Amino acid sequence: MVYLLLFSLERTGPTDVSDTTLNNLVVDMLYSHDLFFQIFWVGFFFNWKISFGDNKIGLLGSALVVGHFVLDLFPGHPHHVFGIESQDIALGLYATNPFLAIVIVAVLRLECFGIISGKKLKMVFNENRKIKHPIIGLFVFGIVFIFSIATTSCRELFGIPEFDIGFNSNVPTLIMTCLAMIFYLNYFVPQFTKTNKN
Repeated sequence: MVYLLLFSLERTGPTDVSDTTLNNLVVDMLYSHDLFFQIFWVGFFFNWKISFGDNKIGLLGSALVVGHFVLDLFPGHPHHVFGIESQDIALGLYATNPFLAIVIVAVLRLECFGIISGKKLKMVFNENRKIKHPIIGLFVFGIVFIFSIATTSCRELFGIPEFDIGFNSNVPTLIMTCLAMIFYLNYFVPQFTKTNKN
């Protein structure tokens, strides 16, 4: 999705991330989110499994594509069969009821976190309970931040003056946010695990 946005094959708006809210965000994501291409991506990963004999990458890739698509049907933006003019196949709650969408996303994330964490992460949590705090803190911050910009933009919230930066700032912001979260988890979680081993 990030590469497709960077090369303008897909589009988001408003172009200034400061003006963006959940309910005014417009997305045109034919290649990464529409049903026709979801089938293509599942086939791509399944073919990876056949071509390279790597069951884990093939099955995990297919599962992530299907899981993302199914979960997006409820809280996410409207998805279509093939292009914006085709049949809409998602509820699109981000646009129509963003607060309900956030609650659904929060519940789904908690469920996924419980499933993915499994016994191994629970053992780490039990050995050193402090490791929970950075992970829970990041989750809570994300939900609180999304709630704050559900219907009110950062420009309105923080009184950011209007100026034209000349490019779509949604993609760079998305990349920087992901990198910041990775850095945060890599910095704090190993600190606690190293301390625990000593």
